[in-house]
Amino acid sequence: MKREGAIIFSPIEPFAGLKQALSISRGDVIAAIRASEIKGRGGAGFPTGVKWNLAAAAVSDKKFVVCNADEGEPGTFKDRVLLNEYSRLVFEGMIIAGYAVGAQEGIIYLRGEYAGLLPSLGKILLKLRRSNVLGVNVLGKEGFNFDIRIELGAGAYVCGEETALIESLEGNRGEPRSRPPFPVNTGYLGQPTVVNNVETCAAVPHIIVKGADWFKSFGTEKSRGSKLISVSGDCGRPGVYEVPFGTSVAQILAMAGAKGVKAVQVGGASGVCVTPAQFDRKIAYEDLSSGGSFMVFGKSRKMLDAAVDFLEFFSEESCGQCTPCREGVPVLLDISRKIRDGRAAACDIEALESLAETMQDAAKCGLGQSAPNALLAILKNFPGEYEVHDGQARET
Repeated sequence: MKREGAIIFSPIEPFAGLKQALSISRGDVIAAIRASEIKGRGGAGFPTGVKWNLAAAAVSDKKFVVCNADEGEPGTFKDRVLLNEYSRLVFEGMIIAGYAVGAQEGIIYLRGEYAGLLPSLGKILLKLRRSNVLGVNVLGKEGFNFDIRIELGAGAYVCGEETALIESLEGNRGEPRSRPPFPVNTGYLGQPTVVNNVETCAAVPHIIVKGADWFKSFGTEKSRGSKLISVSGDCGRPGVYEVPFGTSVAQILAMAGAKGVKAVQVGGASGVCVTPAQFDRKIAYEDLSSGGSFMVFGKSRKMLDAAVDFLEFFSEESCGQCTPCREGVPVLLDISRKIRDGRAAACDIEALESLAETMQDAAKCGLGQSAPNALLAILKNFPGEYEVHDGQARET
């Protein structure tokens, strides 16, 4: 199901945002986005207006806008809904970004498993070209030429990270780049590149049409606007929910008809495990920052099983570029299996904590840095699921 909210899912005339953007200067468009204080909806939370301003200031004959549609975080499916039902809104946000920063080309990096969306997205892009929403002198704006193409990923989780995504776009192995330089200066093909999440692109036309103050009237002081949440797991009404930032975990559980909840994994496998004592915590950058995944675990679930599942996922998806992640994730997986099966010694728990600290400090990208999170949280919050005695850990 889909719970419509006040921003992304609110009514808006098709391409009203683009028409209004083209009627003002590029600088004024960026100023409106900055004034709205919108942050990236992919989870990192970097201010969108700042990113656009940096790309606009970069000196280059060629610039790019990339929409990150590589939705690979377990439990997240809200971008699929946007691309399936609101793709014109996403395209419009990309075109506005292109105008603002002086880009000529937009690229949607589409998750490999979403290949089924290609025919419908292609048809919509063709219609936009025929109606001059894309192409030369977009909607009659002299000198603004912009088109969008779709590139299909190969199903690599790490390509959700913007520099690994750019490497993949260039035909290379999807591995994160060292930064600096940053994509806004040296991105796709070495040119200034803006990378925005699908949800971020979809919010842009609303901001341009309805104003920064309207957008800021939703959410919290540090987290403006709304967030799309993909709710799945042990609940009566799973689906995509648009909620204002500042909505509590308990409120979302009530909307989704979830009862007898043991835990919620917010932010996917790399996110935060929240227990009932913490259900008053809020979805917000200053509290529970999330790309959108909200997995509900009922009381019958064994959380150590979930931890093993997450680590098996990370083991499969690690690009293997940096040693802390390449060598660390298999060790974490081995220890988590030992704990689950009652075969771990107390020294394994100590080794786990030490390794986790090293990975969080030394891994090159978010995969390695966040891989230990779920296991550490589960061991902390659910000690009743295992015991340590006589030097051994055994699940109860």
